[in-house]
Amino acid sequence: MAKNRGRAPTTVALQKARAAELLAALTEHYPDAHCELNYATPHELLIATILSAQCTDVAVNRATPALFKAFPTPKDYANSTAAAIEPYLRSIGLFRNKAKAVHATCTMLTERFGGEVPRTMEELLLLRGVARKTANVVLGNCFGINEGIVVDTHVMRLAHRLGLSKATTPTAIERDLMKLFEQESWCVLSHLLISHGRRACKARGGLCTSDPICLKFCSEARARKTSSPRGKKVASKRGTSR
Repeated sequence: MAKNRGRAPTTVALQKARAAELLAALTEHYPDAHCELNYATPHELLIATILSAQCTDVAVNRATPALFKAFPTPKDYANSTAAAIEPYLRSIGLFRNKAKAVHATCTMLTERFGGEVPRTMEELLLLRGVARKTANVVLGNCFGINEGIVVDTHVMRLAHRLGLSKATTPTAIERDLMKLFEQESWCVLSHLLISHGRRACKARGGLCTSDPICLKFCSEARARKTSSPRGKKVASKRGTSR
């Protein structure tokens, strides 16, 4: 036991400490981070998330009010047809395939799960149009179950820029994030990262050289600030002042 005293923290411990610091900073910066898809029931969030594939939440939220009014329950979708669902989704990309997925999913919900959205990853993955991302959205936001972490395009981008993962696939990135962050934070973590990705750390035209979180946790942002003409000027003045 005495041999462990005074030993420097391991790399894993340092990475987890940095992750906890990042989580605290994001929480302070985005206290109202939440799922930005509009829904009132678990099946509505399930459907909205299926529709959000390769589409913005804003576009989905414009389409779903009329859809949810026309089909109040999974049974209503199941008793209808994909063709009858299509008109409500025409403003969304890939609307024909998504109409088929929604109809098939609600048919299974009705016939196999009594019209209820299942609460396990294994069962949710049986539904058409549902992969881990969609399942994590539903489990975390509807049932408070932190089975995994939602990895969308924003989370993938930030995971790389913030030094959280070097992986290139959503599944591998999710595994890396799950190792760094406490399980109880997994659902809110995705909301925080997505909020930061939409408002500051954008794919293009972001606030990299002025946002405090970017500058503290992203080496690329610090490098950009240092290499900018303004940054060089400030550095030069600091270097010559006495």
